[in-house]
Amino acid sequence: MSVFDHPAFDDHEKVLFAHDAKTGLKAIIAVHSTANGPAIGGCRMWSYKDSSEALTDVLRLSQGMSYKNIMADLPLGGGKSVIMKPQGDFDRAELFEAFGRAIDALSGNYYSAEDVGVSPEDILNARRATQYVVGLPGGTGDPSPVTAKGVFLGVKVAAERALGSSDLSGVKIAVQGATGHVGAYLVQHLHEAGAELFLADINESALKDLAAKTNSTIVPIDKIYGVEADIFAPCALGSVINPDTIDTLKVKAVAGAANNQLATRDMGAELQKRGIYYAPDYVINAGGIINIMGDLDPKYDAKWVEGKLQGLRQTLGEVMDRAEDEGTPANIVADKIARERIEDARVRKAEAA
Repeated sequence: MSVFDHPAFDDHEKVLFAHDAKTGLKAIIAVHSTANGPAIGGCRMWSYKDSSEALTDVLRLSQGMSYKNIMADLPLGGGKSVIMKPQGDFDRAELFEAFGRAIDALSGNYYSAEDVGVSPEDILNARRATQYVVGLPGGTGDPSPVTAKGVFLGVKVAAERALGSSDLSGVKIAVQGATGHVGAYLVQHLHEAGAELFLADINESALKDLAAKTNSTIVPIDKIYGVEADIFAPCALGSVINPDTIDTLKVKAVAGAANNQLATRDMGAELQKRGIYYAPDYVINAGGIINIMGDLDPKYDAKWVEGKLQGLRQTLGEVMDRAEDEGTPANIVADKIARERIEDARVRKAEAA
């Protein structure tokens, strides 16, 4: 199947396939839109089963970044990159320097940062070959705490719509991916707010420690969907709301940090049919990219970041209210708003040219 015929293509501006035989680099960089500014989005390194799976992931993630940035009212476009993790031993520093060369070939149309499987040190190695990376050590720092705070505020919005109150005291919340960078910070916020927590993660040792600190209940990974809770907070990888899991959910709302939580767009309608409120992921989890703006311009300080986080809360509330008023799935409402904003940005850019 051609890239142009891919279901997730969605009029991407550029898709770059980068290969470096010496280092074993096999990367895909997807630039969805630069209508509102340079595309920005992290790099994910993962053991994909094949290039088709990697392409699907990067296209969906890139589109999500466009929507995330425009919904957060940031002067940015959206892009993403993935690296197919080489099998066996490889020189990690050389691999990411080669990745930096691939980024540089886009001449500033795309800025990368860390994501799943990538560390700040990896981005430093990419920096040896390009200036178009952000989230470096010594800059704005780890974006995870800011992302988690935004998600926490979003959980409160979801609770208000689904439960009638934003007070999380005694609210039962199931968190998937609880020990991840964002998940662990979110769990702490929820614990301090008085929520009753049910946690699942593949890192058993870290999970035990976190559960002990937050008086939480540990749930097997494959059982987290069926927990009788009020809210499900997916904070691991995407496509967790799918035909195999949706009927096991026993919650009133889904609100979490993971990207691309819905396996397909129609899963939003399936949640709605079941009376489950949904907080669109790219609206709720934009805190990290908001924080990274400080690496691009020092005027985006902590006060500005906090204001933007509160803005996310307001935007999410508007999306969820409109979804309920119109009887339209929240993900469809959010997509429509994002596309309208991107198109408006395209028109302004064309007029200014």
